[in-house]
Amino acid sequence: MDVDTRVLRYFAAVAEEGSLTEASKRLFVSQPALTKQIRRLEDDLGVRLFTRSRSGMALTEAGHELASRVPALLDGWDEAVRATGRAARVVRLGFLDAGAVGAVPEVIAEFRHARPEWRVELRQFDWSDPSAGLARGEVDAAVVRLPFPGQERFAVGELFTEDRGVLLLARHPLANSETVEFRELWDEPFVAAGAETGAWREHWLAVQERDGHPVRIGAVTSRPDEWLGAVAGGCVALAPVSAARFYSHPDVVFRAVRGVSPSRVGLARPRRRMRGAVLKELLQALTHAHHRVPDA
Repeated sequence: MDVDTRVLRYFAAVAEEGSLTEASKRLFVSQPALTKQIRRLEDDLGVRLFTRSRSGMALTEAGHELASRVPALLDGWDEAVRATGRAARVVRLGFLDAGAVGAVPEVIAEFRHARPEWRVELRQFDWSDPSAGLARGEVDAAVVRLPFPGQERFAVGELFTEDRGVLLLARHPLANSETVEFRELWDEPFVAAGAETGAWREHWLAVQERDGHPVRIGAVTSRPDEWLGAVAGGCVALAPVSAARFYSHPDVVFRAVRGVSPSRVGLARPRRRMRGAVLKELLQALTHAHHRVPDA
């Protein structure tokens, strides 16, 4: 019987969290999708792995047996992937948006010149995975926007901060203002990331900066084109200053906002020992290059 390692990661997360809700936040997958994968694994194995109740998910005896073995299986697979990468001399770097990348292309160009035998793969992820591939073990390191759910499981170093503004429909009454007070936006319909992105979603809705005022969700998106389309359709969205440079729509304008904290961009990697001196060298170069606020 063949089992996808991703399904085993899903199982391990549910076993550790004891909750589909918490595991879905950790993995950045919807709860229905996670439930489907767990049931699929149970069907493939022909055993019940969890007993389900209102209090959460408890491992059965068979579940305990699998849970005791899965970490070693995944560690072995991860080491095989890392060894393959070392042999192929490939470093995988995840990112979410061009604004967060900043000086990365220049650093990579210098790295490639110094180490032509190595290849650096930049992999972009959409907003349904704010860890930019780290949570699922798909990259060696990632340039991320903070906070993101589960970041305590990774080594994270802050690179720079960037002001947040707002994207508005060009004919919106506030579009004529150079700077918008965040309080003026509280009753507007906001574009939001999926609920499974947890703290990341809350940050881009500025939940902690509303004095308890409820958020009105107008649309849920995970990609820039959907995001801009939702604003063109009458929603508003908080966005980093760099969004005005990299994303545009004829019916959408960007305005500065007073009353919200800035976005923090960080470099994250697994807490396990780094995969050799080459990856360490690249990450140190990225950190050094970003210890300044990028030009707006």
